[in-house]
Amino acid sequence: MQTPADVLADDGPLAVLIEGYARRQQQIEMAQAITAALENDESLICEAGTGTGKTFAYLIPAILSGRKTLISTATKHLQDQLFQKDLPLVRSAIGVPVNVALLKGRANYLCLYRLSNLEADGRFLSRHSLARLPAVRQWSQQTQRGDLSELTQLAEDSPLRPALTSNTENCLGQECPDYDSCFVFKARKRAADADIVVVNHHLFLSDMALRERGYGELLPAVDTVIFDEAHQLAELAAQFFSETLSSYQFLDLLKDTRTAYFAEAADLPELPAHLEALEKSVKDLRLLLGSKDQRTAWHVIAARQDLMDALVALRDKAAALHQLLEAFAQRGRALDNCFKRIDGILQMLDDFISLTTLRVGQVEPGADDYIQWVETRGQGFLLHRTPLNIAHVFQQRLADYDCRSVYTSATLAVNADFTHFASQLGLDEVKTALWHSPFDFARQAMLYIPPAMPQPREQNYTEQVIERAVPILELSQGRAFMLFTSHRALQEAAALIKARIDFPILVQGAAPRSELLENFRNTHHAVLLGTSSFWEGVDVKGQALSCVIIDKLPFAAPNDPVLQARLKKMEDQGGKPFLEYQLPQAVIALKQGIGRLLRDKNDYGVLMICDPRLKTRAYGCIFLQSLPAMPYARGLDDIAAFFARFEAGHGLRVAQGSAARFNYD
Repeated sequence: MQTPADVLADDGPLAVLIEGYARRQQQIEMAQAITAALENDESLICEAGTGTGKTFAYLIPAILSGRKTLISTATKHLQDQLFQKDLPLVRSAIGVPVNVALLKGRANYLCLYRLSNLEADGRFLSRHSLARLPAVRQWSQQTQRGDLSELTQLAEDSPLRPALTSNTENCLGQECPDYDSCFVFKARKRAADADIVVVNHHLFLSDMALRERGYGELLPAVDTVIFDEAHQLAELAAQFFSETLSSYQFLDLLKDTRTAYFAEAADLPELPAHLEALEKSVKDLRLLLGSKDQRTAWHVIAARQDLMDALVALRDKAAALHQLLEAFAQRGRALDNCFKRIDGILQMLDDFISLTTLRVGQVEPGADDYIQWVETRGQGFLLHRTPLNIAHVFQQRLADYDCRSVYTSATLAVNADFTHFASQLGLDEVKTALWHSPFDFARQAMLYIPPAMPQPREQNYTEQVIERAVPILELSQGRAFMLFTSHRALQEAAALIKARIDFPILVQGAAPRSELLENFRNTHHAVLLGTSSFWEGVDVKGQALSCVIIDKLPFAAPNDPVLQARLKKMEDQGGKPFLEYQLPQAVIALKQGIGRLLRDKNDYGVLMICDPRLKTRAYGCIFLQSLPAMPYARGLDDIAAFFARFEAGHGLRVAQGSAARFNYD
């Protein structure tokens, strides 16, 4: 019987299939630990540093176990890579017949019923979108999976996508005339029959939420769940366990109700007037919330009488539409579906207003287990009710799956301690394991903390970041990521740096993320400026990236309403919010940013962290002790020598031990 060590050996089956394969002891040990956990029906939390090859380390035990396994990862891109590249390779190496399936959320699959409706009545589509419908229909007759990612000419942000897909509110289910051909239904059937199912965290948490509400199940029963990129789970779970009412829900309902009206109730002259009145109320509330994008605790603005009046008016208009649809819902499937949706929206709106009424005048956030807050985004708004602590509810819902679970990422521990991650998800009794990166950071990397930097709160801070970064970029010849903790700092830095260096500059927001990355890889000596979306999930191997510059320690924005309430709750319970929550979150985020530097055993690079708090604050040592051991550059000469040695083809010899790592003065 094969073992993970057999598969991962120097002369094993993977070595035959992968050119330049090299055995990694950390990868073998991780695979063995996961195998032991599965055999003993235990759960496991494990961190594996960059370069360990954790994907193979969990895929091999999953396949060898012979048990049904669900693998949940962070993004659709990682899903596709697992399903199309990694799983076929490992399955071929092991030689075990394993049935695998890819399952995404319904918003990724073409809805044939909605396509037919658009072809019959596309009055709400732009000319550009209407012109694309024939190509969509042609593709729909050829595709086996109906996954819109196959339709490359339809952009991710195309306004046509939501019109071509269904959601839990507007799906007709088994009453749909296209149910037997439904791509979502077929995908779920394949998942039910598979041995290994690949999903993403959004879909898994959606399934948790639907089970809780009694709306059925999206995912099949499994023996094991493996959460890759598990450091994102707690934050995503808080979002999915929230109750949210958005302007988009209203406007989407209005659009579908208008379509149903023309098809099933054109003799009701009063219906269009109700729809227009409700649409006006939605827009009136958005205008009163202000023009800027914001996240604000609801109690801060609920004292405004004009806002409360607008919210009540919105509820009254929704109630009037609800009453009218109730009387005519039996006329057709589409009208009945719209009635059920307005019923659910009205209940949520009533709950929000009643809870708001109870809280008017409340000054202190975090007085109970939930916080109400409002988010404005572009021309829309979202009303949220978010749990402050999701550990209990996560454990409750995970128990419904009755299976073991494995949590893995390159960034779960803080100074080798998993307490923060485990407590967020209620995993306090779960075993933990940690393997450091197999990359030789002591030889391949160098850390630089520029001296005499101002404090991050000072007005000229970003200007000083650029001032110190320019000489480093000259030494690295561009080839750098500059990572910022805010969009404001990003834009200020972009304006400043363009006049200081001659290297090509790529700025987040100027093009889609994937396009920017492709341009960076293919542009010699480029410098890419980005915020949070470039701190993780970005893989640039080779000499295209040889420097990562980080402007500040990535503490969460202190004015975030959910964070404020969470910290207040911890303080009320006798906890230490900064040490127990803010600091660990920032350490994990920093580790993610640093993980961009080395992506291959032959990579090398300089890490520059501009924040002086690493040396001036007591907590700075927590950050430093959580980083891989690497030499410290005392000045530009050290950095110049570092790059010169690598570019001359020589390795860098550095002193070993704690003195080399921690003597930063």
